[in-house]
Amino acid sequence: MLEVLRRIIQEVNGARSLDAALSIIVRRIRKAMQTDVCSVYLRNEEHDCFVLMDTIGLNSGAIGHVTMRPGEGLVGLVGQREEPLNLENAPAHPGFRYFAETGEERYSSFLGVPIIHQRRVLGVLVVQQREMRRFEEGEEAFLITMAAQLSGVLMHALATGALARLSDPDGQAMLSGVAASPGMAIGEAFVVIPPANLEAIPERAAEDIELEVRRLHDAIGRVRQDIRLAAERLASRISAQEQALFDVYQQMLGEAALGQEVEKRIREGQWAPGALAQVVRRHVQYLERVDDDYLRERAADVRDLGRRVLAHLQQESSTRPVQYPEQTLLVGDEISAAQLGEVPRKKLVGLVAARGSNTSHVAILARAMGIPAVLGMTDLPLSRLSGTRMIVDGHRGRLIVRPDDDLEARYNSLIEEERALAEVLEGEQSLPAETRDGERIRLMVNTGLTAELSSTLSARVDGVGLYRTEVPFMMHQRFPSEQEQARLYRDQLSGFAPLPVVMRTLDIGGDKDLPYFPIEEANPFLGWRGIRVMLDHPEVLMVQLRAMLRAAEGLDNLRLLLPMISSIEEIDTALRLLDRAIEELREDGLDVKRPRLGVMIEVPSALYLLDALATRVDFFSVGSNDLTQYLLAVDRNNARVAGLYDACHPAVLHALHRLAHDAERLGISTSVCGELAGDPAGALLLAGMGFRTLSMNATSLPRVRAAIRRVESHHASTLVEETLALPTLTEVHAHLFQRMSEWGLAHLLPPRDDR
Repeated sequence: MLEVLRRIIQEVNGARSLDAALSIIVRRIRKAMQTDVCSVYLRNEEHDCFVLMDTIGLNSGAIGHVTMRPGEGLVGLVGQREEPLNLENAPAHPGFRYFAETGEERYSSFLGVPIIHQRRVLGVLVVQQREMRRFEEGEEAFLITMAAQLSGVLMHALATGALARLSDPDGQAMLSGVAASPGMAIGEAFVVIPPANLEAIPERAAEDIELEVRRLHDAIGRVRQDIRLAAERLASRISAQEQALFDVYQQMLGEAALGQEVEKRIREGQWAPGALAQVVRRHVQYLERVDDDYLRERAADVRDLGRRVLAHLQQESSTRPVQYPEQTLLVGDEISAAQLGEVPRKKLVGLVAARGSNTSHVAILARAMGIPAVLGMTDLPLSRLSGTRMIVDGHRGRLIVRPDDDLEARYNSLIEEERALAEVLEGEQSLPAETRDGERIRLMVNTGLTAELSSTLSARVDGVGLYRTEVPFMMHQRFPSEQEQARLYRDQLSGFAPLPVVMRTLDIGGDKDLPYFPIEEANPFLGWRGIRVMLDHPEVLMVQLRAMLRAAEGLDNLRLLLPMISSIEEIDTALRLLDRAIEELREDGLDVKRPRLGVMIEVPSALYLLDALATRVDFFSVGSNDLTQYLLAVDRNNARVAGLYDACHPAVLHALHRLAHDAERLGISTSVCGELAGDPAGALLLAGMGFRTLSMNATSLPRVRAAIRRVESHHASTLVEETLALPTLTEVHAHLFQRMSEWGLAHLLPPRDDR
């Protein structure tokens, strides 16, 4: 039984979507328990009811239509009581409710168990049989164990909005992801279609039906030719049985099979790629549900053929001019910089992607461009989104699909408020960030793109607090040479001279891979990343150090920053490499100076090594994002636990407060870069702790500057004392909002759900 459980969980975890996972659950459990029926009901919290989401044994037409409130019917009773219900004669139970559309009057015995995750009822798992009997203890234990194992998978689906989408595919749905770039936008979805990905093909009306039919038959003809050639090439190397598989492929592509059904969909008004995707998905879902092993294997064949035909259709479509909506929300599985650049800048208002994180390349680009982005939306229904009206909320990490009029009006009002506030704050951008009693806070900017260089930006900041050198590395197809790097770094240094520019050495690993240097690990954030990679590849680090030193010649505004430092040995090794790079360049006749050197305080171990670190480096830079992640043991890019990640967590605030005091004791300058520094309330907390240099994305500068200029320094100090006395995150946020409201600064904060 344990092996059966393990196999089912593996299959469910590997499912491409929630509906595929549910299909696996009901099919596998029915087979394992040898019952007549297996059904899964999930709770729709918005309507407070349990919805039949999938079944084997009941009428499939009831899926999505049968609903029960807590306490209503046997399913509702299981959900309300939060305990199993095992009946040998279910129709005789006073709580039984009959639904004609299910056909369940044929079944007598009933076993239902709740699916619970962290004290929250997510749904009910049910098995039924025709014969009148009470399910045995072992069977009940198996189903309870199964429900417990599945709760995490279903919790993730609920968190990302998949249940709302399946319950009401044509209504408003709210999905959650990772907030990657702040702001809000309303527009029309334009789905970026990756090559030969059937799951990502959007539904779209055919502009010319006969043309779409011809395109389909041309693509099928080319695939049949490809298969024929492949069969001929392999004829002498494979058996007759394996050769027969190519004949099966040809039959599937025949006029009376796949092609005919796809053509029917086209003539009903669907464009060729969409019609193909619909037909292939339907066949695959059917084949994956059957109990016959041979037929289930054919699902992979159908999917493979569909991808081959789609590839030819897309090849032909790639030459057509693209028409982007006036308010384009770019949506895709994974959006590249090239795809982003294809959209006219005036039309692009927001980004949404199934993959990516708030430190990914596209997130950095979005923040640099000032457009909202929500990434990491695992269950994004790409095929249904093309042309759909949507709202992107980059503050909360939300996507609202098909918003109703009231919600759209509310967001329009919020967007207008943000626009008006930006205009008001624009006039202050050349003023110093000083409290009312004259306490100066240095505001610096995080950069990574030459596009962010401008005389306007350099006039508004005290320098660059973090230049992410991995961004230029991401834009190459190989490691850039020393000369290429030197040119990029020179542009950045000269663009901000004489202001200081803090350049972080290559920080890859975790969620930041280079396409030509992939790092695949089971636990990447605790693995090979940052300085660990560079010290293991000194040839890469040496080239970068030489390029930085070469670029800084005559400017003297370079500051070097080492990421992911967790031990003194790492610093000592890096210092030896820096000394060698300086010596080599001087031997080449260059007049290079030793730059000020700093370390990022982002690994908790570094908090306990400050005294030793201070004897070796010139400054500290607190990476609040990673420090928060490691202190709370939360992967901030994982949608399942992203809600637990918060830099205002009391433990994080206490760690930062202690760090500020230790830095003052050691007499070493310390800055903070990260999302906390770019939040107006967070910036006031940091200023009250004693941090006098804050670095943030350019879009955060106006609000933070405005907050600092509207308080006195003792207000910030008092805010820290009050906040550190609070034990819970909820109390911290409530208190910060209360104080910001009292000071007339609530309008500077991101929109809240209760505003």
